[in-house]
Amino acid sequence: MGLPPDRARHIDDDLPMAGETQTSIAVLGAGSWGTALAILLDRNRHAVRLWGHDAARLARLARERENTRYLPGVPLSADLTIATGLEDAVTGTGGALVAVPSHAFRSTLQALRPHLPADAIVAWATKGFEPGTGKLLHTAAHEVLDGAARIAVISGPTFAREVAQGLPTAFVVASEHEDVARAVAGWLRNEHTRVYTSRDMPGVQLGGAIKNVIAIAAGISDGLGFGANARAGLITRGLAELARLGVAMGGERETFMGLAGAGDLILTCTDDTSRNRRVGLGLGRGRKLPDILAELGQEAEGVATAKELYTLARRIHVDMPITEQVYRVLYENTSPQQAVEALFQREPRAE
Repeated sequence: MGLPPDRARHIDDDLPMAGETQTSIAVLGAGSWGTALAILLDRNRHAVRLWGHDAARLARLARERENTRYLPGVPLSADLTIATGLEDAVTGTGGALVAVPSHAFRSTLQALRPHLPADAIVAWATKGFEPGTGKLLHTAAHEVLDGAARIAVISGPTFAREVAQGLPTAFVVASEHEDVARAVAGWLRNEHTRVYTSRDMPGVQLGGAIKNVIAIAAGISDGLGFGANARAGLITRGLAELARLGVAMGGERETFMGLAGAGDLILTCTDDTSRNRRVGLGLGRGRKLPDILAELGQEAEGVATAKELYTLARRIHVDMPITEQVYRVLYENTSPQQAVEALFQREPRAE
């Protein structure tokens, strides 16, 4: 169950300050997000081991002490360990923080499980559905880990570079067990990082997934030159879609008004740092999707999520018109102009 607004937990007053207790944490995924989280945990004086699947990239990280591809100009401290193997990264740690794309989530957990210490915590900052199955990631985690670890999800309106630079940031950590959520919140917390906890794992994950699809829509609108009015309308109606599906799937409505819902949606729809928004901008300006993705050089989770979300919404009979039109642009060669016309031609209805 999600915490209602008057019980939302901010942990500044009752968790130790960063550095008072040190935890050994493996961060799995050496892209922009994994690197940023590793820098944050290291800044909080945890013993961090960063691992990724690309051995050549790890070697460069170890040599240059900087992720020159994804976070140029943000140095890695000498204390942050670059682990060359998954077993070396995980053995003897108190937990793992997974920051891989959604398509690699299950396989990463499968590789991780044999090396988990007893009573370990596995948290993830991956956003999206499991491709092919449409499952929320905590369902996949339960299936793979089968009680071998305690689990939590990290979400909220966060860009990797700002986290890595130590700029003010707010997260939400959700777990079925409050003590686990509080422990993971303690990993992240410092004087510039506010962390809230929740028990609403479905809601927090859905917010983090759906906002990427709506961000593509907002980018398309801006790419077509439709202006601030249209963008605000898309964000607002996108939030309605998010809450409608989220409640239908067991999430708490309050969650979608918080950091993992409205907060992440607003950030991703309005700032060009968002890869998903940039996908939409390119489409709205007439560019082809493969060219846009090649230029990005990183995952834009909203592209895969749009397909899973469209299928899910149809299966459980939830009306998601913006999501449907994003799906049609991405997968059915509908032009952005045709998608906009389809939205405006819908029958009038009460808000």
